[in-house]
Amino acid sequence: MNYILFDESIVRTNLLPLTFTRPVSDIRIGILTIREKWEKRLKSPTSSLTDGYLSGKFPIVKMAENILINGSICPNDEIIAAIKHLKPNQTVVYNDTIIALHVTAEELDSVGDTTSEGIAEIQVSEAPVKINHTWEIFSKNEISLIEDFQLVTKGRKSHKLSETNTILGGENIFVENGARVECATLNGTTGPIYIGKDTEIMEGAVIRGPFALCDNAVVKMAAKIYGPTTIGPFCRVGGEVNNSVMFGYSNKAHDGFLGHSVIGEWCNLGADTNTSNLKNTYDHVRLWSYGKQTFINTHLQFCGLIMGDHSKSAINTMFNTGTVVGVSANIFGSGFQRNFIPSFSWGGTGGHTNYSIKKAMEVAEIVFKRRRRTFDDVERDLLTNVYNLTLKNKYL
Repeated sequence: MNYILFDESIVRTNLLPLTFTRPVSDIRIGILTIREKWEKRLKSPTSSLTDGYLSGKFPIVKMAENILINGSICPNDEIIAAIKHLKPNQTVVYNDTIIALHVTAEELDSVGDTTSEGIAEIQVSEAPVKINHTWEIFSKNEISLIEDFQLVTKGRKSHKLSETNTILGGENIFVENGARVECATLNGTTGPIYIGKDTEIMEGAVIRGPFALCDNAVVKMAAKIYGPTTIGPFCRVGGEVNNSVMFGYSNKAHDGFLGHSVIGEWCNLGADTNTSNLKNTYDHVRLWSYGKQTFINTHLQFCGLIMGDHSKSAINTMFNTGTVVGVSANIFGSGFQRNFIPSFSWGGTGGHTNYSIKKAMEVAEIVFKRRRRTFDDVERDLLTNVYNLTLKNKYL
């Protein structure tokens, strides 16, 4: 069967700026991206039904018979079993939420945010993890990390850790091949700890689970990390981190605090960049909504920074509680930054100007080379499309 992960338009908008550069299913939560969770459980590749400008990097694959799957939903055993038995004119639902439906290639051309009216419903009873807002990526990271840990380690044996380390709850710690960990303190009694392939945890680091260090990522010396936190592939992390998710290829290599935050790919937080994640008044945090064009209540007391891909902050940057930064913003200056910084902004507390797309491309090319990746025409076209979208309306 051909599996296609689709974006709900309202959810896609709610997840901006993170979804400017990826389908919803390519958001990382737990150890894996949502797409990786589906592909592991289905034992099959997937493609995406998303905004047209993303199709160059995330093309759709159509076949005579297809199963469309909601890309904002994380799979569980009950959902997988229902999808495996899905027949034409049937849909899998939880309450009023469509999880999956069977469609032909012809039906794919007209499908959108549809209803299940007139189609037989298969109701699942177990509530799935569903990501509807950016802040749910860190607030639901614990349950996803625990589920992913069980999925990726089931029936496998962990590599041994060096005796130079201080280990608590070792039965909840899994180490992949090629990981280097020396003179660190790992506490698995508070939740599972996953250490991916070819990673490194340097001397003096102190980590409390739940925690995931994805392939080729590095935790710097004397870092302090509280779970539930995910450090994506090829990231570099130092200082203090609490309940945050970094998607991949991003750096927070120096001292400074990052809490209750989500950082996209190819970002860099300069030395001593700090995020506030709690208001002095202890009120609920309000966060910029691209769909509502205003700040909305997260109903969370702790919420830090949401940063889109390719954005950077300079040394000693201070982010206020509940800050949203778009794609490819370059932020610097003393004092607390604005709570919303549009994509392709250049500046800080003294004001912003437009960040040249030419300069943004040059920087992206250099950053890709540092990770032995090529900033090719596909990446160039994607970033150009995002620039054109935001140039028309800086808030979109």
